[in-house]
Amino acid sequence: MQVFDVTTGQSPIVLAQPHGGTYIPDAIAVRLNSTGAGLADTDWHITQLYDGLLPDATVVKSNVHRYVIDANRDPAGASLYPGQNTTTLVPLTDFDGNAIWLEGQAPLTEEIEARRVAYHAPYHTALRAELERVRALHGVAVLFDCHSIRSNIPFLFDDELPIFNTGTNLGTSCASEIETAVDAVAQASGMGAVLNGRFKGGWTTRHYGQPKSGIHAIQMEISQRAYMHETPPWHFAEQRAANVRPLIQKMLEKIEEIALAGTVLPEGSDQ
Repeated sequence: MQVFDVTTGQSPIVLAQPHGGTYIPDAIAVRLNSTGAGLADTDWHITQLYDGLLPDATVVKSNVHRYVIDANRDPAGASLYPGQNTTTLVPLTDFDGNAIWLEGQAPLTEEIEARRVAYHAPYHTALRAELERVRALHGVAVLFDCHSIRSNIPFLFDDELPIFNTGTNLGTSCASEIETAVDAVAQASGMGAVLNGRFKGGWTTRHYGQPKSGIHAIQMEISQRAYMHETPPWHFAEQRAANVRPLIQKMLEKIEEIALAGTVLPEGSDQ
């Protein structure tokens, strides 16, 4: 199994999809309990949801499930949300706080490091390479980190999430023009939207989002009820998706327009 797939485009936008993969090596899969084997925390159908919305965008997607290693967590293991419930670089529980490993089978430090080297690092090497390639083409690159999550998870957040949950690490990971454009589409959708609410951007957004260097990053966490059924077997819902896809497309097109206009180029750029 390929650890990740890259679809190369010429747009200034790079779509990252770290949590849509479902591959778990057999030697790891047999150590999951019945809860873990259900893979409930997958960003189900995320590639299908974004497919074709911006035809010339680059896509970097992990094929490895987040229970093997979470490609959107700090490789050093630091928490993204200190003091709040969350999951770790290699999760020990699901989003509901339930154990996912058989007793005595949770990975220890040495194994976690081996997984980081085998799965986390190659994905990010590829993502970094694509961002740098796109920045060389345009003087700027915009990473759009594509995520989805069940709408109601009391262990992680109160009440029901709005459909669009935009994260820019409190406005630091991208230019204000990009943040404003995406949030404006989300707010006007009538579906419910929040900017830098419970989800402010994961490690990917925070790590790569360095506007002064010409790399901007923004995370979109979409509530799964917008495009699928939130219970097993997690079916894609064509009509729901047909309603939300044009809105995501509008966001991406607006970001691309801003990037190509040159207004968010770093200082001193000769592009």
